[in-house]
Amino acid sequence: MLRRFAVCSVALAMLIAVSVQADEATPKPAITGQYVEARNCDVWTGPCFANADFNLGGKNAVMAWSVDTGSMNGVSLDGLNVVAVISAANTLGLDQNSPGKAVLIVDERATSQQRDALIALVRKQAGDLVKNVVATQTAKVHMTTCPCKENGCVELDAGLAKVKTRCISKEHDKACGNESAFYPPLARGVVARPAAAVEHLYRGTGLDGTYSDYDRRGAYVGTFLAR
Repeated sequence: MLRRFAVCSVALAMLIAVSVQADEATPKPAITGQYVEARNCDVWTGPCFANADFNLGGKNAVMAWSVDTGSMNGVSLDGLNVVAVISAANTLGLDQNSPGKAVLIVDERATSQQRDALIALVRKQAGDLVKNVVATQTAKVHMTTCPCKENGCVELDAGLAKVKTRCISKEHDKACGNESAFYPPLARGVVARPAAAVEHLYRGTGLDGTYSDYDRRGAYVGTFLAR
C-alpha cells in the first residue's frame, strides 16, 4: 500500500512539473500598437550639443501608446489610447537626483476595467518614470500616423497634451554633422526612429507648470510590443 502511494506521489509530481514547464513555455499574449514620444530637448543630436543641454532642457516629455490589438490582465485594449506626461528633475535619459511626476491621460472610451488595464500597460512600459502619478484624467485621445510609417509623421491630440511630428531630414536638420539617436526611447519594448517634433505641448495641471516646444529634433515614432 505504501509503495503504491509512493508511486502515485511521484507520478503526480512529474505531472505538475510538466504542466508548469508547459505554462512557462507558452508565450504570453502580446499587446502591439503605435508609439510616439516627444521631449523638450534634441534626441537626434551630436554629443557636443547634448552635453551643453544636460539638466537645462529635456525634463519634460509626452509618451503615447495607441493599441492595435492585445489584452492586459485579461482585458481587451483593442483600439484604445493612453498618454503619460512626464516632468523630471533632471534631463530625461540621465540619472535622476529626485523623483519626477507624471500625469496620465486615458482614452475616454475605456471602461473602468480597460482604464485600469491601460494604466497597468503604461506602468509596465514606462517604469520609474510613472512611479509618482499625481493625476489621472480622461479625454478624447486621437493618434494618427502617416499611411507610410517610415515617414515618421504622427499627430497626437489628447486635449491638454499634443504632439505633431515629421520625419528628420539629414540635410535640413543637420547641425554639427555627426547627429545620431543620442538618447534612446523612454519606453520599453519599442522599435522607433528619431523624428522632429513640430509641436509638443502640455496645458494641464499637476506638474511643475505648463510648457510648449516647437520644431525640435526631439521625438521618437514607432511601434511597441508588451507582454
